Amino acid sequence: MKLSFVIPAYNEEKHIGLCLDSVIKQANNYPPSQVEIIVVNNASTDRTREIAASYPNVKVVNEPAKGLVRARRAGYLASTGDLIANVDSDAILTPGWIAFVFHEFKKNPKLVGLSGPYKYYDLPKHITAFIGVFYYIGYAVYFLNRFILRTGSMLQGGNFVVTRAGLDQIGGYDTSIEFYGEDTDIARRLHKVGDVKFTGKLRMYTTGRRLASEGVFTMANRYAINYFWTIFTKKPRNHTYTDIRTSSSMGDLIKVSGAKKRERIIATAMITGVVVIILAFSVAAYFVATDAIQFAASDLSITEAKAASTRWKNTFTTQIKTTFQKLTQDTDDSK
Repeated sequence: MKLSFVIPAYNEEKHIGLCLDSVIKQANNYPPSQVEIIVVNNASTDRTREIAASYPNVKVVNEPAKGLVRARRAGYLASTGDLIANVDSDAILTPGWIAFVFHEFKKNPKLVGLSGPYKYYDLPKHITAFIGVFYYIGYAVYFLNRFILRTGSMLQGGNFVVTRAGLDQIGGYDTSIEFYGEDTDIARRLHKVGDVKFTGKLRMYTTGRRLASEGVFTMANRYAINYFWTIFTKKPRNHTYTDIRTSSSMGDLIKVSGAKKRERIIATAMITGVVVIILAFSVAAYFVATDAIQFAASDLSITEAKAASTRWKNTFTTQIKTTFQKLTQDTDDSK
């Protein structure tokens, strides 16, 4: 089993070295025939290509047509591995990342996609705490989408691995998608041909420059909308994006006039929405339980109805606990 890293890079001279250092450090534990590293120079105008080319055993591919998905596709076409690791150029592998990837794909032959959360190493703790909560919500949606609704799954763009066979089977990357929703689109299509798993055990360090520049709540809202839009309409809502290549210092947070007010409005709307959803699920669960008890009582004796009610409640409670434990286990490291 061979793993190919595909790392798109547009004007990433400040970060590409750190990214490659982290990949090479782990790749050195394997023979060259088992891990290959490809950097896609995507119309860079700085020293990105020069820096990447200075690393031995790193293949540099040029993709003059600017665009994240086009760059991913160019790297994929130049790769030879059975597994394609899509890693952003401002990311840093966590210890054991490659070993965990090999372990998961060897363990489950049906696995066609594997992903995990980001851990933003340059943002304040109170910001990363909120992001951790967002990942809890995201994992709950992933669980519902994959196992209950069965309409798709979830991949974290810039930290996901797919099989070559699975990607070929779904027709490869959709280059009509520029940025938002590209990971959801791949997860949605891969879900039809195999297992697509999201786990907190496959973390990836990265910069928080986009969150710092455009706003944490703004980006959380935008990612969420595009996720659902792509799941249900098969295309993202937002078709354009802004390249962020500035410092991710939270001291520079929200430079655009009026954006702080926008952040407060979006934050209020998101929190209200989460509360409403929780209440809706609680009310629905109550009525489902009530209907089940009344149905049982209509055909059974009082003693039998009580016993059936107890069994139903125990089953419902056990299911909720199991789900919560699963959420906790797979996301405890993503805070």
